[in-house]
Amino acid sequence: MELDGRVAVVTGGTRGVGAGIARAFLAAGADVVVCARRPPGAPVASAGRTARFLPVDLREPAAVDDFLAEVARSHGRLDALVNNAGGAPYRLLRDGGPARHARVLELNLVAPLTVSLAAHGLLRAARGCVVMVGSVSATRPSPGTAAYGAAKAGLESLARSMAVEWAPEVRVNTVVPGMVRTELSHLHYGDEQGVAAVGRTVPLGRLAEPGEIGDAAVFLASPRAAYISGASLLVHGGGERPAFLGAATVNGGGSGGGPAVAGGAVVDGARAGVDRDRSGAGGEGPGAGGAAGRTACAPARAADDKEG
Repeated sequence: MELDGRVAVVTGGTRGVGAGIARAFLAAGADVVVCARRPPGAPVASAGRTARFLPVDLREPAAVDDFLAEVARSHGRLDALVNNAGGAPYRLLRDGGPARHARVLELNLVAPLTVSLAAHGLLRAARGCVVMVGSVSATRPSPGTAAYGAAKAGLESLARSMAVEWAPEVRVNTVVPGMVRTELSHLHYGDEQGVAAVGRTVPLGRLAEPGEIGDAAVFLASPRAAYISGASLLVHGGGERPAFLGAATVNGGGSGGGPAVAGGAVVDGARAGVDRDRSGAGGEGPGAGGAAGRTACAPARAADDKEG
């Protein structure tokens, strides 16, 4: 298989998007280590193979060093680091003090930097790669998760600079998910009807599956992407239909493309609301109009606990 003999670490890889990424790497032949603060309810497995779990709090540099030392001792190399862990609770800026918002930045920006720096020597020796898991929140307003969106914007900038500084030995890219359907999607969108209604706001008509984010990460870690570094790969089903199209009274107004997107709070269907326990979690998503929009915007929790 494409990644036979390679070793990959997926932070926050015990559930949600992170587990989807880990399974994609397993299916591609890689030996996979997933980490989080707490063990998964069930082993992360695919194609008859199982990821190894190691506990770590990615916000603790010494713990990160110990974690990567164990990876090196047990596996002898590291070819791909996927910085997936992260997340944030839904909280308006006025409702949280500086310390709470700083915690979101620490989890979603500082922790990936900490892990990447600790892994650099191993990655350089293997001429490996880093894959950051970003978010569409980095490039559009994210009311209710403003610090999260700012952290993800910083993560993309970090990846571009890292790609220049660490070339040619280490490639660095970012996967940018939109809304993703995970086991915690109901916290964002409600029941199956709500999930389907939100999916209709996406040009491709549905939310992504975690494995589809995983496939994009595997591609960026594979030899097929050998000349790709410093790039951001959007995996968002075509993005979001502009809200003004639904309000316009010319050219059919909002007659096509599903319900118009309301201007309410956005949670992140690809990544998410609750403290992903990376420490991490995740899920990004625009609220849809009408009842579906209220369902999507109301939850103060996140989509998939990426754990890390």
